[in-house]
Amino acid sequence: MNAKITATAHYVPERVMTNFELEKLVETSDEWIRTRTGISQRHIAAENEATSDLSTKVANSLLEKRGIPAEEIDIIIVCTVTPDHFAPSTAALVQNNIGATNAWGFDLSGACTGFLYGLETGSKFINSGKYQKVMVIGVDTMSSILDFTDRDTCVLFGDGAGGAILEPTESGSGIFDSILHMDGSGGHFLHVPGGGSRMPATVESVQAKQHYIRQDGKKVFKFAVKGMADVSERILKQNNLTGDDIALFIPHQANKRIIDAAANRCNIPAEKVLINIDFYGNTTAGTIPIGMNEAVEDGRIKDGDIILLAAFGAGFTWGSILMRWDAS
Repeated sequence: MNAKITATAHYVPERVMTNFELEKLVETSDEWIRTRTGISQRHIAAENEATSDLSTKVANSLLEKRGIPAEEIDIIIVCTVTPDHFAPSTAALVQNNIGATNAWGFDLSGACTGFLYGLETGSKFINSGKYQKVMVIGVDTMSSILDFTDRDTCVLFGDGAGGAILEPTESGSGIFDSILHMDGSGGHFLHVPGGGSRMPATVESVQAKQHYIRQDGKKVFKFAVKGMADVSERILKQNNLTGDDIALFIPHQANKRIIDAAANRCNIPAEKVLINIDFYGNTTAGTIPIGMNEAVEDGRIKDGDIILLAAFGAGFTWGSILMRWDAS
């Protein structure tokens, strides 16, 4: 009993911040950002928009596309590192917002690999035979943890959400393999120092900007290139597949050079690689589901297609998933 995706959706905030706007905030330029990352703009949440709001938009769209009431959802998994609160979970807020009274759920923290972690977790619930409909949402409101005076981070990230509904299939389609990894020794290269039990919020921690994301860009880039390329190549080899067999590669959208390296390692031609980083920046757990829904809406994914997903994120976390698309 495999799990297949029966609906996809995404949502991004209305406000768009271009590279030219960032030029006024930090010492950077549109050319510098575009040539090094591939990003031209990103979406930024409004003052009254939080992660649960983005998630709820996606959840309602998923229900509408699937044509089912919220009461049919069994589990809600919200993959995020920017929850509304420590407690209650964002999943609980979404459950209440959409009226999914029969669902339980939880938040999952896997950073940029979060949606893949969520798909793996949700698919195992489906595999168990106990659950029929699992909603997985990848979402981050990265602007809430960005220091817009830090050029190393503020140019990279945006806000956005995407999601999918997983249901059982006996056709042999759906998610058929995954490889997921974590290496906590790399955690200090990309992290938010303050806000947890290690460093609770104080006047001093706020003044020291310890509640913003920090990263060692060169270290993260090095690990990301190798990690995402290695895991993508490995999952193809262990399934006796090549780049020619892949209809679409949907990688995490952190940096175009990282995407190109992974695609080249797997011999996947450019026309089979989804790239939308120029429009959204890095929306962390939102990048892959946003890209997936755009591909569905644009007709780039067809029944029977083999889809390759891959991501790398803070933790370090990384992984890859293979699925055969079932449009029935």
